[in-house]
Amino acid sequence: MKSQQIIYQVDAFTTKPFKGNPAGVCLLDSEPDTDWMQNMAMEMNLSETAFVFPGNNCRIIRFFTPEKEMQLCGHATLSASHILFETNQVKSNEKIVFSSKAGELIINRNDEWITMNFPAYPLEKMELTQEFEKVTGIEPLELYKAGFGWTLALLKSETEVRNMQPNFSLMKNSIFGDLIVTAESDDTAYDFCVRCFAPAVGINEDPVTGSAHCALAPFWNEKTARKDFNSHQVSKREGILKVSLKDERVEISGQAITIFKAELFA
Repeated sequence: MKSQQIIYQVDAFTTKPFKGNPAGVCLLDSEPDTDWMQNMAMEMNLSETAFVFPGNNCRIIRFFTPEKEMQLCGHATLSASHILFETNQVKSNEKIVFSSKAGELIINRNDEWITMNFPAYPLEKMELTQEFEKVTGIEPLELYKAGFGWTLALLKSETEVRNMQPNFSLMKNSIFGDLIVTAESDDTAYDFCVRCFAPAVGINEDPVTGSAHCALAPFWNEKTARKDFNSHQVSKREGILKVSLKDERVEISGQAITIFKAELFA
């Protein structure tokens, strides 16, 4: 790794500072040591930090929480794409091709919206279990296993989604350590609301979770027969996403704003 590398912090899925989901973005000339990336993510202490460096006919992107590497992260992908477009390393009419551990990610820009093409997650219905109510305090309408370790729960209302107060210490070591909860939105501007909890990877609540919509798009498609949705993540910071189901892929669109950039000395 060369000296004078720059790291950025971006708020994703919002146009307002201090809203949406903050991510670190580190653009590098070559692949660094994995331990260095993990330590840098721990230093940033954000839900995710993305590291981008050159690959063969693409850019490689890797994602780290403060505790571990993740295969896929929506808001960090959006943040990295935002920086590449904003710094003119990629022109606004060009696409970005990322190679991730979850496969190829294709990114396009349309005005101020950045659209990410992600894989759709499979869903498998689960039996309702008392353990869910024990760790969340909520009895769901339906439960599903989803891709990359997520569990998806359908709740009765947006009020129930907003008021949910999980026991994170119990949740962390349960089968619900990575949990998406959703319900129909009370706001007519949105189709559904969502919150996401991931204490299993050191994130009690993720403010806005692009990758969760890889499960949410096929889920709500099954419920409504529609393919296009407006999503409202109702965490404290909140976030807005446009989501479309395209065969076995999900297009997730969002906006972002740069908060700061800093020079790295380590």
